[in-house]
Amino acid sequence: MRQIINHFTDNDAYTFSCQYYVLQTYPRAEVEYTFFDRNKTRYPKGFGELVKEQLGLMPHVMITSEEIAFMKRKMYYLPEWYFTFLRGYRFNPHEVSVSQDEEGHLDISVRGKWYSTIMWEMPILSIVSELMHTLRGEIERYDPKNEHERAIRKTKEILRNGIVLGDMGTRRRLSFDHHDMVIRTMKEVYEQEGYDEDGVHYPWTGRFTGTSNVYFAMKYGLTPIGTMSHQLIEFEENVSGVFECNFNVMRKFSDVYDGDNGIYLYDCFGDRVFFNNLSKRMAMMFVGLRVDSGIEEEQTEKIIEKYKSLGIDPSTKQVVFSNGLNIKRAIELHRFVDGRMQDSYGMGTFLTCDVENCEPMNIVVKLTRSRITENREWHDCVKLSCDKGKTLGNPEKCAYLLKQIG
Repeated sequence: MRQIINHFTDNDAYTFSCQYYVLQTYPRAEVEYTFFDRNKTRYPKGFGELVKEQLGLMPHVMITSEEIAFMKRKMYYLPEWYFTFLRGYRFNPHEVSVSQDEEGHLDISVRGKWYSTIMWEMPILSIVSELMHTLRGEIERYDPKNEHERAIRKTKEILRNGIVLGDMGTRRRLSFDHHDMVIRTMKEVYEQEGYDEDGVHYPWTGRFTGTSNVYFAMKYGLTPIGTMSHQLIEFEENVSGVFECNFNVMRKFSDVYDGDNGIYLYDCFGDRVFFNNLSKRMAMMFVGLRVDSGIEEEQTEKIIEKYKSLGIDPSTKQVVFSNGLNIKRAIELHRFVDGRMQDSYGMGTFLTCDVENCEPMNIVVKLTRSRITENREWHDCVKLSCDKGKTLGNPEKCAYLLKQIG
């Protein structure tokens, strides 16, 4: 089968920003990642071998001079020496273990140095997703003309309704080609002056801010978006405890990036732990927060209340919604926020795998074990979230932390 991942930067921006953070803070750390299929999919016989075949091709995917030049311009917060590191980086398939049981369930784990294994999340998810859509015949049935027209309609609806939106759809896309079409279409529509229909002109009130996929950002002259992922807080919980891990990640992230902090993803251990520990200094230093779980309206009110209690005007801060959104839900939230904060939206599956006669995957790769150095003991890493369905990791540790948190 043809190679699915062909570009080193066909990966999310936060992978690179997190990798640099790891190199600066925990260069000797070792970790283990685990693949989770929330739908408990039974994959076709031999699927695991196809995944292994694709992973075996990854050492040939190396960063190019064009990609480095683009990242230097757009991801200015990454230093020169880091790009020297990327030039020498090679994907190591020996870090990844793949198996499939008799019922067809897929078991994938990644283990090794954190700064190295961190690169595997997006390629694994993109490979599994595109392989499955191919074997189901969904790519063969794909109607390019129809899907292009649907992408145009979606983009116009987003922009007409004042939605500020970025693509976050790499991990569960139908295919690389469909993802490419969606990004190209959104850019083309956004660059039009407005929407004329039956002689009526609608100027855009929304914005297309870019994509988390660095390769497509480079290809279409967009901004690569994304700051961090839950794994930084999962790891830190084993270092400084559940009540202090958010503060310490915020502090270390700020030190590493010298104030170019971006958006903080706060829900790894629920909202109570985070808000109880959020200092005014850190609230001011990060430009905003990302809501990735929970009931968005409730989370918005908590965020606004917290900023006000710290003497910060919420309208000066950003809030990014990214929890399984579609356009209808984004419009509802935009109206709810009503200018009280600078709201924007990250959409994934609804952009890159909302295709007729196609069932999107519900898969993730999460950090599940870690140790600070090769000489230390291993500890379980978990993610609690504000949604029960997003809680992942050792059930006993999850229960223990939940009891601690109350």
